[in-house]
Amino acid sequence: MPSVKIKKHAPDNDMTPFVDVAFLILSFFMLATKFKPEEPVEVTTPNSVSSTALPEKDAFMVSIDKDGRVFISLDNEKLKQTLIQSMNQSRGLGLDAAEIRNFVKSPSVGVPFTQLKSLLSLDPDAENYETALKAQAGIPCADSTGGELTLWVREALVAYSGKKLNLLIKSDNNTKYPSFKNVLNAFKQNDQNKFLLVTSPEDAPPGTALFATRQNQVDGKK
Repeated sequence: MPSVKIKKHAPDNDMTPFVDVAFLILSFFMLATKFKPEEPVEVTTPNSVSSTALPEKDAFMVSIDKDGRVFISLDNEKLKQTLIQSMNQSRGLGLDAAEIRNFVKSPSVGVPFTQLKSLLSLDPDAENYETALKAQAGIPCADSTGGELTLWVREALVAYSGKKLNLLIKSDNNTKYPSFKNVLNAFKQNDQNKFLLVTSPEDAPPGTALFATRQNQVDGKK
């Protein structure tokens, strides 16, 4: 009796479900990802060669633009809220809950206390919001006491009581020294003599100890 031959078929894989899943994952990340907001102040930092990496969290940064305007930013939103609530009470700023939320979400702030409520009352979705942020006058600190910046630093240290607060200064390449010195005075008034400068990193010159160290690190990862 002749054997029955079964016709062979090539495997048929339907990729449609996999494509659907891929698009769902892509859509999730597009909707859930929080993009870093544009900084209202433009700062072109000088180049430097450094072996110290900047801290990625718990950083209180003071930015100084080429015109000497001073801005502050804090990455920890929870402690940022603690800071502004304390400042609101101690300075009598009169901020409501919505304005406090705007402060917490704002990438940086650079206005005198008298203009803070007006700035934070703006709708972040309004057309003139970005323009208003870029037009900030800067935090007053042009005296030997550090001005209002001294109070911001003080409140930040209180908010971080019991934790390490990393103080950073990000200064433009064309910032005049007196503006930089005023920021140092604000730190000094709070007995803070250690801070990190934010610069644009560049490679260490060949033949130096730092160049050899980095080269060994690269070779070790291969």
